[in-house]
Amino acid sequence: MNKQLQKVLNELPENIAIYLKPIVENQDFYATISAPQFEKLIKQTGLSDKNLRLALLPLAASYSISPISNFCVGAIARGLSGHLYFGANIEFPDAPLGQSVHAEQSAISHAWMKGEQGIQDITINYSPCGHCRQFMNELSTAQSLMVQLPEQDEKSLQQYLPESFGPKDLNINSRLMDNNPLTHTISNGDELLNKAIAALNISHAPYSGNYCGIAIMLNDKSVYCGAYAENAAFNPSLPALQVALIQMQMAGKDFSTISSVALVELKSGKISHQSSTQSVLDTLGVAITLDYLEI
Repeated sequence: MNKQLQKVLNELPENIAIYLKPIVENQDFYATISAPQFEKLIKQTGLSDKNLRLALLPLAASYSISPISNFCVGAIARGLSGHLYFGANIEFPDAPLGQSVHAEQSAISHAWMKGEQGIQDITINYSPCGHCRQFMNELSTAQSLMVQLPEQDEKSLQQYLPESFGPKDLNINSRLMDNNPLTHTISNGDELLNKAIAALNISHAPYSGNYCGIAIMLNDKSVYCGAYAENAAFNPSLPALQVALIQMQMAGKDFSTISSVALVELKSGKISHQSSTQSVLDTLGVAITLDYLEI
């Protein structure tokens, strides 16, 4: 458990902490609260659904890696399964600010990589910026997604993003998290490349055709995967590397423990993530040459 998470847990009101500690301090806790756990917490704490989600926000924000802004943002995305997924912002010193990850992107991609096919609602400790409102508008559930902020009534994403621009304006029918996977395979490849291809198959890249996946192996041989999430407005797109790093962050893994990285993308794509992925890896100080494959 990271020190900031432990500090926040110790600072929670006792009537909440007493029930949360057995969940959060469990060695299998990966920044996710299951639907049954959440329902039990509502009964145990006597809090409403809304107020319990708001009470959990400091825990989500404790995962923030923000050495540039020193501004910690936390988000909790509730998947269609009812499970709650934590997310927090990530910043990379020496990398362009455009490589940063916003908390909303973190929570949503966390849920996506855990198999969710849509987001019911998202709870955030600060109002979502325009970048994140646009990112969320790409989701399979964009029209029904609800947004909860502290000390405010819940509102729909479409209230936060009136007259929105999205996939429909570019005649795109696919949506992020819509569970319509590709079927690419290779006949011979190691474990890491095959996991990267599996991530590529669930990536969302209808604008550039750069369907892309990444797999990261750590020193302990654990593997974390990321799929590229493209956006109709282009700039809010989330690279596969960042999606994988979010999974590491939520699992409490240190970026310095990365031992190898495989990136796979399609030859037919109009763009490439090879150079930008290597650039961000270089800023992490792990001295790794990317294992790259076009298929």
